[in-house]
Amino acid sequence: MRSTFSLGALALLLSGSALVPAMADSSRAATGHEAVALAAPAPEAQEPSTKVAIREADALPNPEDSLIKQAPPAPIAPLPKPAPRVVHTAKGQASWYGPGFYGNRTASGEVLRPGTLTAAHRTLPFGTKVMVTNLWNGRSTVVRINDRGPFHGNRVIDLAHGAAHTLGLTASGVAQVRLDVLR
Repeated sequence: MRSTFSLGALALLLSGSALVPAMADSSRAATGHEAVALAAPAPEAQEPSTKVAIREADALPNPEDSLIKQAPPAPIAPLPKPAPRVVHTAKGQASWYGPGFYGNRTASGEVLRPGTLTAAHRTLPFGTKVMVTNLWNGRSTVVRINDRGPFHGNRVIDLAHGAAHTLGLTASGVAQVRLDVLR
């Protein structure tokens, strides 16, 4: 624990003024010039000691200063990712598949699970990201190609149930879509 002195007490200790002996000898009564010195010390005698005490107090290091921690610097915001670039665009009809195929393996070896945003395409490489836009209602989502198909008619993509639900084509079964292959 740190002990503290008031500025006045510190000034008295450092100045060595005549008040200290008079206070120490309490059996002797103050008379004459001593009583005047006790009642009102001369301003010249007290002024220099106060200045010295202030200078010495300022010179002493404060141990609590080292305990004050500075706020960490503000984090640097990461640069925004560039917008995905469209490499190829196609239009056609999309269909969806789902509940009857859950648990089966896709052509890429993944297990088909409910709610996935994946799709089947005849030629695009596995892992390709494609933005699919339903032209009937304007909804769009990004899917990942992980299967082969569709093998029916002129359809261009076969969506997993999660993607079809997002696009709003589960009730109709098929919809006109635009495919934007992303890089």
